[in-house]
Amino acid sequence: MQDGKIKYLSNVLHVPNITKNLVSVGQMIEQGLQVRFNPDGCYVEDFKDKCRLVVKGKRVGRMFTLDVSMPKVEAAMFTQGAGVVADMDIWHKRIGHVNEQRLKFMQSLEIVIGLPKFKVDGMHKICEACQFGKQTKNVFSHDKNVSKRALDVVHSDVWGPTKTASMGGCHYYVSFIDDHTRRVWVYFMKEKSEVFTHFQNFRMLAEKQTGL
Repeated sequence: MQDGKIKYLSNVLHVPNITKNLVSVGQMIEQGLQVRFNPDGCYVEDFKDKCRLVVKGKRVGRMFTLDVSMPKVEAAMFTQGAGVVADMDIWHKRIGHVNEQRLKFMQSLEIVIGLPKFKVDGMHKICEACQFGKQTKNVFSHDKNVSKRALDVVHSDVWGPTKTASMGGCHYYVSFIDDHTRRVWVYFMKEKSEVFTHFQNFRMLAEKQTGL
């Protein structure tokens, strides 16, 4: 957990490499759709339109898959229902971090299917991802004094720790950049104390490859 405590879950399905979207049955029901499951598959029907079949899916093991290629179904997956006033913050993230003016423009021209009404006061908080991703950087000046051969000068930097560990459990990395060739070597680390070990490995590798 974020507070450092460890909690355990039992009898759950864990899919770390999932590549599919999960559909909220509860949201579809709130929008007047009826969802039925049986051993053959699942059926989504429009309860307001004489239970007309909207889409059906097939059973794959313990999961059910839906063909969501129809625009009406796609809107049902992601909207909060007609007439619902939604927070602009979540839709700002859903549609590629577009700004508030662009979202209102999409809404006024009905460019996006299923886009809900937004609250009048707009976005409530500053998006941290936009602050980092959209800011500009000054151009770095080029150093005229470049080394004449490989390994004469090597630049190194240690970065970390990260808030989230990598898939291998690493929170740091150390990089080595050759000044002459601009070639980069990167080593991931679980602890910052691993820097010297990786430097020794880098040195042996670089010297064998270059003979310098």
